[in-house]
Amino acid sequence: MTSLARKAFGRIGIWSGALNAQRTAGPADRAAMAEAAAELEELGYGTLWLGASPSADDAAAALAATRTITVATGILSIWSHTAQAVAGRVAALEAGERDRFVLGLGVSHGPMVKNYAKPYSAMVGYLDTLDAAAPPVTAGHRILAALGPKMLRLASGRSLGAHPYLVTAEHTAQAREALGSDALLAPELSVVLDTDLDRARTTARTVLGRYLSLPNYTDNLLRLGFSDLGFEGGGSVRLLDALFALGDAEQVKTRAREYLDAGADHVALQVLEPGGPGAELPRAQWRVLAEAFGDRL
Repeated sequence: MTSLARKAFGRIGIWSGALNAQRTAGPADRAAMAEAAAELEELGYGTLWLGASPSADDAAAALAATRTITVATGILSIWSHTAQAVAGRVAALEAGERDRFVLGLGVSHGPMVKNYAKPYSAMVGYLDTLDAAAPPVTAGHRILAALGPKMLRLASGRSLGAHPYLVTAEHTAQAREALGSDALLAPELSVVLDTDLDRARTTARTVLGRYLSLPNYTDNLLRLGFSDLGFEGGGSVRLLDALFALGDAEQVKTRAREYLDAGADHVALQVLEPGGPGAELPRAQWRVLAEAFGDRL
């Protein structure tokens, strides 16, 4: 991957599940999403990650609302959208929009997908179809939600790199080694801007508890040395402090630096509020973080 491709992502981006409901939202909500996407671009963030199982239509709406920011799906499930349909929707984008779009792909989780089987083989087949499409969605315009060694190797060989979700800085270092130096590594980091740490951990637990029933995440955490006991009650303090950035904006900067120092090229910040991910557009918090990072975005 070239330095130009890394520059297109920037160092810091925003991951938001509240920006991907184009198909079900009313006109006022769609207008608010477009305004928020445009503001993220104006604030200087490098990449806008559409979270919580977005569609290609959601990406198209975010691209239409912006002019220069990279827009990525984080992550589109290969079980929910066929490769042929996704390639067709990407082909329908305006040329300039297509140039700054990155298709983030993932295999989701067994408990969430009917007839879930052979996820690695399914991803390989999906990538083969994207390659064969006319026009293709090339490796330079896609990234994989890779956690384990096998999927990380696939991400390195068949895409820009990896966008791991719910990972520690230690995992980032391991992922960098598995990917090699050329692939992009863009982990997600969840943020709770609250200096009351007990309250911040409570907010984090409301989110983490949802993921601790999904084996892809728990298996990865077990590989990192956490135990089943650390998963009880929504997560131990040690687990929460390893997975989340809790505190003020300066603490978020410190935690993001840990991931960058461990080998990340880019960190996608997800701001969490008591209502959980995707509940609201946390625009005030996005502004606070943009001011804190300044020209390091």
